[in-house]
Amino acid sequence: MGRFSQPLAHAFADRAEVRAGQRALDVGCGPGALTGVLIERLGIDSVEAVEPSPQFRESVTHRFPGLVVRDGTAEHLPHPDDTFDVALAQLVVHFMTDPVAGIAELARVTRPGGTVGAAVWDLTAGAHGPVSAFHAAVAETQPEWVASQLKPGGAQGDLGRIFRSAGLGQVRESVLTTQVAMASFEDWWEPFLLGAGPAGDYVLGLTEQARDDLRERARRLLPEGAFDLRVDAWCAIATV
Repeated sequence: MGRFSQPLAHAFADRAEVRAGQRALDVGCGPGALTGVLIERLGIDSVEAVEPSPQFRESVTHRFPGLVVRDGTAEHLPHPDDTFDVALAQLVVHFMTDPVAGIAELARVTRPGGTVGAAVWDLTAGAHGPVSAFHAAVAETQPEWVASQLKPGGAQGDLGRIFRSAGLGQVRESVLTTQVAMASFEDWWEPFLLGAGPAGDYVLGLTEQARDDLRERARRLLPEGAFDLRVDAWCAIATV
């Protein structure tokens, strides 16, 4: 997902109006796509990150020496109230055990007048996303599996409802759109063979024949040769 999350991070930081002089928290930082953008704009001393995965914490601290990265989840942030000017969660709401509690925690650690934001891939049928063509190909034979992949925040209006349920009243919802260059269909397809994420697990669980059939169905849905893949993410921004 790195090649998709990196351009999304720039668009997300723009939409949240991240600017010099602020102190920011990256919640669920993963390998640091958004973290790096925040550091570029604010400086490493003005950015902190939270991540429950030891592997990702090790990776992001190696990538950004001196960065404060704490062990924690969105639902239980290890910070006092009113600590940051901006608290952002990119591609994290999908994986929160309790999204409402998670967004409420982002608001708790943000100063009054500060900004809370979240962005998640659009997972609805017919969407433009990193795995939309994959889902469309799978849906031709197993629509029930595709339906099971819709996560919290992944449908239109979901993020706004989560934010309002968390007590945030001034919520601005929008769509973030970026373009990611693909050298070929194989450039798009090969990462699914690595077994990463639900899509990778699905592919590895297929027989060789079923995998080849899925590959050909997906090929018919995408352009020949090099192409730019449009990816959309739902975004919600709120003022505390």
